Amino acid sequence: MSQMMYWEALRRAHDEELGNDPLVIVMGEDIGVAGGTYKATQGLYDKYGAERVIDTPISENGYTGLGIGASFVGVKPIIEIMSVNFAWLATDQIVNTAAKVRYMSGGQLTAPIVIRSPGGTAHQLGAQHSARMEKVFMGIAGLRVVTPSNPKQAYGLLKSAVRCADPVFINEHELMYNMKGEVPDEEFFHPLEGSEVVRQGRDITLFGYNISVHWCLQAAEVLSREHGIEAEVVDLYALSPLDREGIKASVARTHKAIIAEEAEAPVGVGAEVMAIFNEECFFELDAPPVRVSAANVPIPYNHKLEKAAIPSAKDVIAAALSLFPGKH
Repeated sequence: MSQMMYWEALRRAHDEELGNDPLVIVMGEDIGVAGGTYKATQGLYDKYGAERVIDTPISENGYTGLGIGASFVGVKPIIEIMSVNFAWLATDQIVNTAAKVRYMSGGQLTAPIVIRSPGGTAHQLGAQHSARMEKVFMGIAGLRVVTPSNPKQAYGLLKSAVRCADPVFINEHELMYNMKGEVPDEEFFHPLEGSEVVRQGRDITLFGYNISVHWCLQAAEVLSREHGIEAEVVDLYALSPLDREGIKASVARTHKAIIAEEAEAPVGVGAEVMAIFNEECFFELDAPPVRVSAANVPIPYNHKLEKAAIPSAKDVIAAALSLFPGKH
């Protein structure tokens, strides 16, 4: 194992996949000469050249469509959309072409394309640069959606996505790129489906994904140390398809559940997980499950208002304690 930052893990995965297969290319704004806004392609332009590490114009719909078309004839593009907010401009290509072509062609065409994009609320980037769009993409049939919460996942999920015949959307978080963690020294492919129990517990399950996994882990430590509540933490790194069996198994162990997300609650990841609780785990629950979500407002630029709009580990703790009346 080696310690590396999230962006370094992504860069290593890019480098290995470019070196492994000459049909792998990378496309996006400032990913070539500049090495990427978040350094995920740093140095790869010099190593592989302008024909394989391609700087594009500011035209998300155009270069995403170009990559999807290239994937039909055997190319394996990794598309970087600089901010997930700009992915709105490419949704026609992603939804109506990449996600549907296998079905509509009767399996004659596939779109083995990877689209990576950072989202989430960082530091005072304003409403138009703080979107949480994972709930949009996870609702698209034919599109896989994964969201790595640590460097190991960032490395292994990107490598698996490049080798996958389906289109894969990788939802990263802007606050994670400098996060350090262990990554195997040997080549590693992370499953594109499933979930991970990252902390075992018996009293309640805290479900999270992406940055909210870390809130759940922080909350679990406080709940254990100060309140004697042992929380299990489950990382829902695959949002489409969701690991329904993994969700049910954890609820069956602990009988209480919270789903934490940075996005707004309406029609979100938490809403879908709550539906699973209701439809498939209802008689395992000893208390009503709880959602911890952002306020349903455009993210403010003002720092204090920004912090007030999004949840944190404290909100997860408060939600958990509400299910244990005697533990306050």
